[in-house]
Amino acid sequence: MKLKALLKLIRFPNLIFIAVTQFLFYFCILYPSTHPDVFFADEFHLFVLLVISSVCIAAGGYVINDYFDLNIDQVNKPGRIIVEKIIPRRRAIIWHWLFSTAGVVMGFYISFVTRNWLIGFSNVVCVLLLWVYSTTFKKKLLSGNVMISLLTAWVVLVVFFFVDYVSDNRLPGWNMPDVMSPHVHNRIMRLAFLYAGFAFVISLIREVIKDMEDIEGDARYGCKTMPVVWGIQVSKVFAGVWLMALTGALLGIQVYAAYLGWWWSILYCMLLIVVPLLWVTRKLYLAANASDFGYLSGAVKFVMLTGILSMLFFRLYR
Repeated sequence: MKLKALLKLIRFPNLIFIAVTQFLFYFCILYPSTHPDVFFADEFHLFVLLVISSVCIAAGGYVINDYFDLNIDQVNKPGRIIVEKIIPRRRAIIWHWLFSTAGVVMGFYISFVTRNWLIGFSNVVCVLLLWVYSTTFKKKLLSGNVMISLLTAWVVLVVFFFVDYVSDNRLPGWNMPDVMSPHVHNRIMRLAFLYAGFAFVISLIREVIKDMEDIEGDARYGCKTMPVVWGIQVSKVFAGVWLMALTGALLGIQVYAAYLGWWWSILYCMLLIVVPLLWVTRKLYLAANASDFGYLSGAVKFVMLTGILSMLFFRLYR
């Protein structure tokens, strides 16, 4: 019972999604373009530690979010409360520090081995941002939404910066050929920022929709979220504009994919990303209550998954 509650508290499916995202980016985009000896001989364990550290920090963030949101959650989702109801608050804060500390320690171990101090310090920053988000920025207009969206984008970017740094700063004694030509490096960097941009925008849309779902509890406890301050209609327009901008960008990418002859990729994107986004846009303006917004939040999460899974086509068409 307690294990099941802990898995719910740390949003275990979301943690799996983070790990899948990082592994897909590594195996489908980075690895096919780099020399096969880069990590798979001796250093692949560092990438695995990077994934585990990302998962641990996210788990700690989910715990601390529920820890500080107890009163709000009693209004918005009373049937899904874990903290205090199943896991005592004191134990919850211990779990937060255990997960966060593990993520930071693993990050600095990676930094020590690779001399890439960006990883260790970025993990510290992520832990601090998640704490500040839960205590302060979640209750402020738009800033909390942007913060979470940036952290979501970082899930992709941290893998790129990890491999990019190690590739350019190989340790003494490593006897490897050049792992990335400038052309390949620039291509991978564009893809990294492309998927990070997708993650940022789709996460921002979902965060605003979730705020519309949670407006009752947020308003009762003084949160200045967009729906509370500007109203549901303005929030719908905000999310709708981003939905249309994202859809337009994806359609533009399909034109380039057609030039490359990636027809299966185009079919996948149209059916499982673009059409669902258009459906969400339409349903958003018809949504009227918390259950409607909750359903749309789930639909946007589905698009996040299908968008990330599109990385598989870079392996198929390599």
